[in-house]
Amino acid sequence: MTTRPDMYRFHNGEKATPQFEAAEYEARLLELRERMAALGVTAAVFTSMHNISYYSGFLYCAFGRPYGLVVTETECVTISAGIDAGQPWRRSFADNITYTDWQRDNYWRAILSVTGPGAVIGYEGDHLTLVQRDKMEDFLKPATMVDIFETTMRQRMHKSAAEIALIRHGAQVADVGGYAIRDAIKAGTREIDVAMAGRDAMELEIAKRFPDAEYRDTWVWFQSGINTDGAHNPVTGRVLERGDILSLNTFPMISAYYTALERTLFVQEVDPASLKIWEANVAAHEYGMSLLKPGAKCSDITQKINVFLQERDLLQYRTFGYGHSFGVLSHYYGREAGLELREDIDTVLEPGMVVSMEPMLTIAEGNPGAGGYREHDILVINDDGNENITAYPYGPDFNIVG
Repeated sequence: MTTRPDMYRFHNGEKATPQFEAAEYEARLLELRERMAALGVTAAVFTSMHNISYYSGFLYCAFGRPYGLVVTETECVTISAGIDAGQPWRRSFADNITYTDWQRDNYWRAILSVTGPGAVIGYEGDHLTLVQRDKMEDFLKPATMVDIFETTMRQRMHKSAAEIALIRHGAQVADVGGYAIRDAIKAGTREIDVAMAGRDAMELEIAKRFPDAEYRDTWVWFQSGINTDGAHNPVTGRVLERGDILSLNTFPMISAYYTALERTLFVQEVDPASLKIWEANVAAHEYGMSLLKPGAKCSDITQKINVFLQERDLLQYRTFGYGHSFGVLSHYYGREAGLELREDIDTVLEPGMVVSMEPMLTIAEGNPGAGGYREHDILVINDDGNENITAYPYGPDFNIVG
């Protein structure tokens, strides 16, 4: 009978063109190893999509299987399932080991082959499940375990020039989707038809700009009427009507990097009560953008916008924070929670950070101006203040359409 291995290296074909130059990944790993050394960590075991992608360039598709990245002082190795064959190696800056599924937990045996037993293991406390944490202890027998969630998040919050260049492309692609959506809006059209127009336009634009990339996960949330009340409400088959409030939300994904454009629109006309709320939210948006500068504290920015809305008797309609960091992020992985514009975040803005401004007001159905109002721009913090890299116009002058 043929002996089946627990793991093997299947380096099939040639390495694909990476999203970033080798020097970018080398710099990330250098800083990671400095952070590991400061914590006494000798082997970092990453399990999240965002950190594995950030340090190796490989974005996995779990489908119920575990994936990993192991970084030691000398090695950087992705751990992938046999079902993906050579793709994880081709799409990774790192080495790669494929684990087999003929017996349970070959995944952990593959990780052990890199870390060795008894290491000081760094892990992601915000991602590792209780089941996998127990297995980590059983298989790796670590001398101790150190949560490196916080330090890696802090690293990702500061963007390199190469990352900012990619995010800038993403913002431009989001604008392309926004214009395609605007052109598709007509009374009698379904939400889903408008959303598909925006998504298709963005995917074509990404393929034009990045011919060597993998294309996945770009999406649109286009909401109308009562469906605008939540920021993350899915697309439906609701038919647009004259006077409807609309939420345009385009989300291009480029090599795990998320960008966004979000705008309030109305179909053909806007009533006076809605216009008043809309203009107030636009004013809050503009005021908020003016506050994004080096040295400003996230919680202080939040409180200032709160006062702005309170003075207009609108604060009670706010539903979430005013913005967040950008980078390796998606609606199902990643979040740099230390850089959000909320009352409980005291992070100070620094050049090289990228953050959104996105105030939202929601008026309940049955009240004048009912609906959800949201504007969203992406801003790069620089030495002098910020650069707004979103170009699609906001406000009533451009966004009463159809």
